[in-house]
Amino acid sequence: MALASEDVVIQLLKSKCIPVLLYSLEVCNLSKRDLYSRDFAVNRLFMKLFCTKDMSVVKCCQQMFHVELPSDVIKKRSCSKI
Repeated sequence: MALASEDVVIQLLKSKCIPVLLYSLEVCNLSKRDLYSRDFAVNRLFMKLFCTKDMSVVKCCQQMFHVELPSDVIKKRSCSKI
């Protein structure tokens, strides 16, 4: 059974999953808990994909693959609308 490479999974995350997680959220009044629950989903994907529980490794991988956390994206979108 062939599995997708990390590059393919990250590309699918960026093109399909993140947009679904973020759809219209910049107009909602979200608490920090709501924002971080979306970050948790992305962080867990990286933990499982790279077989690590070390958040410094997860953050490094996210930077290398240019993946922003949903909370950061929502904050940027909300600030740009004002």
